[in-house]
Amino acid sequence: MSAAMSQPSPTGPGRWLPSVTRPRLRVVVRAEESAAIGELGLVTLRRLKTGDPAAPGWPVIARLVRPLDAVNAGLDSPPTPHRRRAMLDVVALLLTRCAQPDAGSYWDWTAEQWEAMLGRTVAEFRAAAPAWVGDEVRPYLAAHAFLLGGFTGFHRLGSFQRLVLCWRIFGRDRVDGELGQLRRVLGGWGYQLGRPADPLLPLTVAQLMLANRSPHLQDMTTGLFDRVREQRLLDGVRLNTVHAVQRAVAELGFCAAPPGRTAQHARATGGAEAWQQAADRWYDTSTLTPRVRGSVRANLLKAGRWLAAEHPEVADPAAWTRQTCATWIAALDRMRVGDFVQRTAGLGDRMGQPLTAATKAGQISAMRRFFGDCQEWEWLPRRFDPQRAPAVPRSIAALLGPNPRVIADDIWAKLLWAGLNLTADDLPTTQSGPYYPFELVRAVTLTWLFSGQRSDEIARLRVGCIRWQHHGSPIPGDAADVLASEAVCLLDVPTHKTGTAFTKPVDPILGQAIDAWQAIRPAQPPFTDRRTGESVNLLFAARARRVSTAYINNTIIPMLCRKGGVPAADVRGAITSHRARSTIASQLYNAKEPMTLFELQAWLGHRSPQSTQYYTKISPTTLTRAYQDAGYFARNVRTIEVLIDRDAVASGATTNGEPWQHYDLGHGYCNYTFFEQCQHRMACAHCDFYTPKTSSTAQLLEAKTGLQRMLIGIPLTDDERAAVDNDHAAVDHLLQRLADIATPAGPTPNQLRAEPGRQLPLTVLPPTPAPNAPAVFIDKL
Repeated sequence: MSAAMSQPSPTGPGRWLPSVTRPRLRVVVRAEESAAIGELGLVTLRRLKTGDPAAPGWPVIARLVRPLDAVNAGLDSPPTPHRRRAMLDVVALLLTRCAQPDAGSYWDWTAEQWEAMLGRTVAEFRAAAPAWVGDEVRPYLAAHAFLLGGFTGFHRLGSFQRLVLCWRIFGRDRVDGELGQLRRVLGGWGYQLGRPADPLLPLTVAQLMLANRSPHLQDMTTGLFDRVREQRLLDGVRLNTVHAVQRAVAELGFCAAPPGRTAQHARATGGAEAWQQAADRWYDTSTLTPRVRGSVRANLLKAGRWLAAEHPEVADPAAWTRQTCATWIAALDRMRVGDFVQRTAGLGDRMGQPLTAATKAGQISAMRRFFGDCQEWEWLPRRFDPQRAPAVPRSIAALLGPNPRVIADDIWAKLLWAGLNLTADDLPTTQSGPYYPFELVRAVTLTWLFSGQRSDEIARLRVGCIRWQHHGSPIPGDAADVLASEAVCLLDVPTHKTGTAFTKPVDPILGQAIDAWQAIRPAQPPFTDRRTGESVNLLFAARARRVSTAYINNTIIPMLCRKGGVPAADVRGAITSHRARSTIASQLYNAKEPMTLFELQAWLGHRSPQSTQYYTKISPTTLTRAYQDAGYFARNVRTIEVLIDRDAVASGATTNGEPWQHYDLGHGYCNYTFFEQCQHRMACAHCDFYTPKTSSTAQLLEAKTGLQRMLIGIPLTDDERAAVDNDHAAVDHLLQRLADIATPAGPTPNQLRAEPGRQLPLTVLPPTPAPNAPAVFIDKL
């Protein structure tokens, strides 16, 4: 750089202009100067070898030539013959343009005139320039436009080497030094822009330097970045790079941090003015989280639109009574999706459907909170009880209850497989590669699949949240003398929606993934915890940005669904991050060695078991196993062995009354055909249908070869079930009840016992080893 270029212009900081430019008064081209330019001729003006350097016209136009030569001398450009020729041609081009009628001096040219000379494209430049002007002249002409004419509209000139232009104007060493500062900051945060081979950062910074007319980062103020965004001086990926550059400049202390990049929706409005003002006042005063406050305000404005349409006389909250509350709840119970809303975008095929019970309860809860706070803060008179007047009707409350949207086991298994087998090729990419490092994405994925935490809690995990223990003693995560299966991995969960910070055990594979990310995690600036307000080191952060709470829903889950070959929705709706919490909790509750409800409450971090019930659901398999273990059928039906005399059936002896079914009572056989209907089956009274096993008849029966043994189910009454369970009081009660009941043969048990040889005490046989064998009451023989 020349001495004329080494100091800023007195016009202000950052104005890098040569001292010979910017005259205080308007300069016009005199008639003799125009005549001298014409007399010198093109060959002499271009300073070709055949030109006359001592021609008498040069002194006449000295005041026009001197600034142009000073600019050429101050440019940081290698003095090659090719470049020397281009710089001399720029001088000749500008002089010939000044000699044209009414063209004026280049000091007075407007930005539009300079833009017309430069052209929006190379083709436009060729069309406007004389035939002897080559394409290599355009970059040097841009330098003269910047330094002599104050031109900065390079964003309208299409594609050209802005970085090279910055090098020529400000000096390559100075520009590269400032770029080095930005690369160190951005590279330390993990930005790919911080890599030396990245071309996007230099091009963007060059445009900012030209727009700011200074190569120094300290001159890049917040106003510069705001102007770039408002005037769209950069677009596309370069506008995204501007955001990163401003963050780095802010880190260096030269400007304010950029605004949030989340989409800002227009704030909802609607209803009567008095109602909307009250809703806004409540929103600005409440201490709830911004998300909850926004939800309550949206529900209040919906009620305000209903008031404006149906009951404008009570649009002021102070005019509400119990009758107004009842009228509004009745109207809400009949509303449908899309009624009294400001925007219908996104409702899709749900338009016109009845509101769900949960939606109605949420809107009633919002109204209850609004009136409760306003009365508590003495903004409104206490004309009704805000907890009772706008209470949820019993018909709506009856439809509410735990209904965890558990993901089916087969779909969840595929998602687990996809997460465990995740590779770098599965990651979504941008023009510059994956948005986040693979280790970060894998750690977030496994945290969602194994921790059972909310997406907000996952995004707010801190560095060092994983701790390892072996036999109750802390150990390093990479301890080589401890097997992973023997180590206990603990996860520290920060303060969350329903409680304070707590620690829970998780699978070691999750701890290993988080340790792998922490090992390569670039240093990040501290972030403010959205819930506690603390300055913390967030685990999942890269490029000085925290991972969004929506990252799991928008990126992780679609990626796993694609890899696992499962749909993004099932019969219960879309697969979301929160459904994993219900799925994991339900699987732990239905495991072979299940966790109790209170253990699950501690693992999920709930304050009460009632909250845990909204996440756990007994699976049909577990319910079936419990039902079978309860033995409902076995308690009401007992099996007994019966001998079928096939020879008697085949010979036709049964037609003569010969028995063919013999029920095995353990101590004898009963050949009563309707044995299952006999009231004495559990305590045989030894009527005429009874045959003792010690008798010759029984021995002959057992010796037959045509017998077939079968099992038959016998239904039991309540007294008989109690007797089977060895309840001695029930046995006595059963015997007393049957004492005067006639047997199939006719006599009652009392009459049979009165006969000689039949007075035998009753006892209970020990249970048989067969799983379904009955306990039978018999006489001791």
